[in-house]
Amino acid sequence: MPDTLNFLLFAIYPYICLAVLLLGSLVRYDREPYSWKSDSSQTLRTGTLRWGSNLFHVGILTVVLGHFAGFLTPGWAIDWLLSPAQHQWLAMVVGGLAGALALVGIVLLIMRRLGDARVRRNSRGWDITIVLMLLLQLLLGLATVPLSAQHLDGAMFERLCAYVQGIVYFQGNVAALLQGTPWVYQVHILLGFTIFLVSPFTRMVHVWSGVGSLAYLARPYQLVRTRKRLQH
Repeated sequence: MPDTLNFLLFAIYPYICLAVLLLGSLVRYDREPYSWKSDSSQTLRTGTLRWGSNLFHVGILTVVLGHFAGFLTPGWAIDWLLSPAQHQWLAMVVGGLAGALALVGIVLLIMRRLGDARVRRNSRGWDITIVLMLLLQLLLGLATVPLSAQHLDGAMFERLCAYVQGIVYFQGNVAALLQGTPWVYQVHILLGFTIFLVSPFTRMVHVWSGVGSLAYLARPYQLVRTRKRLQH
């Protein structure tokens, strides 16, 4: 890939996607607060919704948290416990199992959304597009597992970690780290940022509510409203 194109795709495009994700989400919350939801279709047909939704959410949450922990944890914080090769093995096993779980879940959800006439009629174009994007992203992620198995020395894993940390910490020349890496990794990264880009305009925006729910659970206290009988 030419250096200029590589720089645009892996050094400039990620920041465009992240900026749109943050600003777009804020604008949508301010202008269309009642659209800040996942638009559940449970009332139309339960069917495979419970199995598909549970499998997908458990799997995808594990994958996302694993990506954050695996790629953003500084080397000094984990090198005392795991070597780069062991760290890669852990990422492959946990990520592979969680990805497979999420894949089964999203396939069930897609079959339900496209195969059930009532659900299909009440689905917007972006509802179908975003689940297909997530399906492709999971397939690409799982495709990296056997590819990573060919580089068990941990060098490729450390290279990818350096790239992700470079983006997060605004380090220069990070795009050069992906020059020459297998196309599966590159497409997986680009599609991941593209999902960030479109999220504020789709049902994916409700993931922010999930983050807020985790913060709510971590509070040291909770407000509980009770209905008491008035005494005269």
